[in-house]
Amino acid sequence: MQLYDKTAGELRRLLDEREISSVELVRNVFDRIESLDRSINAYVHVRKEEALAEAEEADRRIAGGTNVGPLTGIPVSLKDNMCINDAPTTCGSKILEGFRPPYDATVTAALKAAGAPILGSLNMDEFAMGSSTESSVYGVTRNPWDLDRVPGGSSGGSAAAVAADTAVLALGSDTGGSIRQPAAFCGVVGVKPTYGLVSRFGLIAFASSLDQIGPIAKTVEDSAMLLEVIAGGDRCDSTSIHDATTSYTKALQGGVKGLVIGLPQEYFGEGIAPEVAEAVRKAVRVLEAEGAQVKEISMPHTRHALAAYYMIAPAEASSNLARYDGVRYGLRDREAGDVTTMFRSTRREGFGSEVKRRIMLGTYALSAGYYDAYYLKALKVRTLIRQDFDAAFAECDILAAPTTPTTAFRIGEKAQDPLEMYQSDICTVTANLAGVPALSLPCGLDSQGLPIGLQLFGRALGEAQLLRTAYTYEQAAELGGPLKPRLEVV
Repeated sequence: MQLYDKTAGELRRLLDEREISSVELVRNVFDRIESLDRSINAYVHVRKEEALAEAEEADRRIAGGTNVGPLTGIPVSLKDNMCINDAPTTCGSKILEGFRPPYDATVTAALKAAGAPILGSLNMDEFAMGSSTESSVYGVTRNPWDLDRVPGGSSGGSAAAVAADTAVLALGSDTGGSIRQPAAFCGVVGVKPTYGLVSRFGLIAFASSLDQIGPIAKTVEDSAMLLEVIAGGDRCDSTSIHDATTSYTKALQGGVKGLVIGLPQEYFGEGIAPEVAEAVRKAVRVLEAEGAQVKEISMPHTRHALAAYYMIAPAEASSNLARYDGVRYGLRDREAGDVTTMFRSTRREGFGSEVKRRIMLGTYALSAGYYDAYYLKALKVRTLIRQDFDAAFAECDILAAPTTPTTAFRIGEKAQDPLEMYQSDICTVTANLAGVPALSLPCGLDSQGLPIGLQLFGRALGEAQLLRTAYTYEQAAELGGPLKPRLEVV
């Protein structure tokens, strides 16, 4: 039986009814990886023996009928910035070559405790800094819809693997859109939870006030299943929110009748491809037909969001990445004659060009004489953007917008123009700056047959309502189930 293309919800029912085993499922997905990933390049490390052992344990739990949860026996793959005990975890960077963390990230431990076999680590832009998954030391990941196009970034490996059925479920991280943007480009569902809902312990940091781990999946139901397992407070992460979780799968039912959906005009203006804008408006009309009210609104400070983000995120990256010095772990220049030379040459050889660019931007913004002019001003803009969301949610329940200004662009098309690449995040960075939850789900194809993403924003800790709205659209839209690329094994 072919299993790799089924949803997690379908697999849960097959496992519970003993029609399949977890070992059979994991072997089936690994067969798919071995036959297809040479074309996609989504995986940077696989845990075949370990995952099969975890699947055997999951089968024992299912057979015994004890401690069986929504993901018991269902494999999950992780972005390469989430620690897996004694497995390579490199953030797509040369500077972490050979690093094998001696502990699990909290999300990794939660998945293992839930009985979910972990297949391996997925490719990403180096240190999660990018929108195309072109900057990884492991090479470019390709979009399953068109192998000449990018899958988005920085969680491009996660989105591409789910789209290509080489992963049933995956985790990504989202600092300025890095779950939602690749989800849109690859035609899958990606959820950025409320800041603090999912522990960041064991997530290799990029920008600590913005980073958040979240699900990438084939359907909204699958995303809810995964979010239930990883959400919750953690004593190892002081920013995590305790007692904030709910049963997200049970919350999917109920529809959208009476909900007010806001359409911020700033997300439909200059730079948004007409096909993308029209597909999103068409999707909102589906929700309106299901009983929601639609209201045009304004979020006036949106136009400053990208500039504020690209000041705050590099500043935090400059601080976080100072720890990579060749002394404690990872790459080290062993030919250097003194500590200062070793430190400089290690970082020069270990970091790629985009990471160096952002470190320099952030260091400059934090330097004496420039802090007030740049970083502090960006923090003030962040407050204004948060206030825009507060005002919007005072009159609306959900906000709808495009996830990306265009569909997937070609590999190399923006690699030499950082400013043009940064524009890919124009619709997504606001959710990170405000700390609110947001998700992307497919809402159709453009004239080239590439997926278009509908982005929905919710109130802080409003994941249940957000997922219910997305689920209602998914069930009502005439898309014929999860979008699937016409992908042949090469």
